[in-house]
Amino acid sequence: MQLYNTLSRTVEPVRPRDGEISIYVCGITPYDVGHLGHALTYITYDVIRRRLESEGVRVRHIQNITDVDDDIIRKAMELETSPEELTRLNVAAFDRDMAALHVLPPNEFPTVSGTMPHIIEMIRCLLESGHAYSANGDVYFSIASFPAFGRLSGLSREEMLAESTRQKMRPGPRDPLDFLLWQAKAAGEPAWPTPWGEGRPGWHIECSAMATDRIGPTVDIHGGGADLIYPHHECEIAQSESITGVHPFARIWAHVGMLYYQGEKMSKSLGNMVFAKDLLKEYPADAIRLALYSRQFREPWEYTDEAIVVAGRQAAKLRAAATCSAGSGPAPDSSALTRAGAAIDDDLNLPVAVSAIVGCALDVVEAASRGGDVRAAQRELRALSEVLGLTLNDQ
Repeated sequence: MQLYNTLSRTVEPVRPRDGEISIYVCGITPYDVGHLGHALTYITYDVIRRRLESEGVRVRHIQNITDVDDDIIRKAMELETSPEELTRLNVAAFDRDMAALHVLPPNEFPTVSGTMPHIIEMIRCLLESGHAYSANGDVYFSIASFPAFGRLSGLSREEMLAESTRQKMRPGPRDPLDFLLWQAKAAGEPAWPTPWGEGRPGWHIECSAMATDRIGPTVDIHGGGADLIYPHHECEIAQSESITGVHPFARIWAHVGMLYYQGEKMSKSLGNMVFAKDLLKEYPADAIRLALYSRQFREPWEYTDEAIVVAGRQAAKLRAAATCSAGSGPAPDSSALTRAGAAIDDDLNLPVAVSAIVGCALDVVEAASRGGDVRAAQRELRALSEVLGLTLNDQ
């Protein structure tokens, strides 16, 4: 398999280490239920994992839960509940959606709250090494201490300043691009004790801690949505490599393009969301997954209901091919399935792979109608469908 590496701007081979690949995917911040844009990211990584495992590679798949966050605290206050209860309810809803979409559960779901000792230790190391400094009870990472800052995103300083809006409200940083590692305790918010004062972690250090705690100093494939490239993943690199001294923090950065709806990026803040749980009431999971495969995973994509209708017809063709009766006559040409597998390995080119698989399915049905022996083709079809997370049933 080869994947485009956001850091190098090239397509690179995925190279197992001792037969294993580690994957870290930035997970949900469960202040609300997830939408189809989230599902797109996790379905994409599900296919990467399934393909690697089908080739005999052991995959260690980690996906975090950000259970300590500004939005969770704010939403819990609005609903007059606790952050813990809000997290519990929304994680359960997310798990139901992913199971219904046949997404394999990651090997581990680390949480921020469960990784707090490691987070505090990492910040302590950054302070002692001069990569971080305290200000008004907060702790900031000094980007001046990491000359490669900005290499992942490729943004200029001016472009990074335009993007860095979340922490401009705080008065402490020496440089407006210095990012928050720890914020001082505020009234009514959860807090943890540290040598530099009570408080809670900033967003970026959380994933660095969960990734290095569960995987080690280097992750083989790291990803999430393309909206995380800057600042989140840029900051992860800076703080992780400054702490461990190991380069690179991630061998391949694979980012999933944004899902759009009604002309805008699908997001909770805009309210233009399509939910998997609603789509599943009308369409089988195979149709939803096939619709999400209709564009190259790195490209932005505009959701339409018509895309799922078209994908539903494709799913029906695959089911027909997988279940038709075999005869003893000539077998159909199944070379398209070889092309489909090659397309999956070629930077996850799923539109080409699906087109080839559907074309083969039509050939299988045609051959079966003439009494052909389609059993070998059906086995290959089912194997590739499994890589795509398809069940080939109507549920």
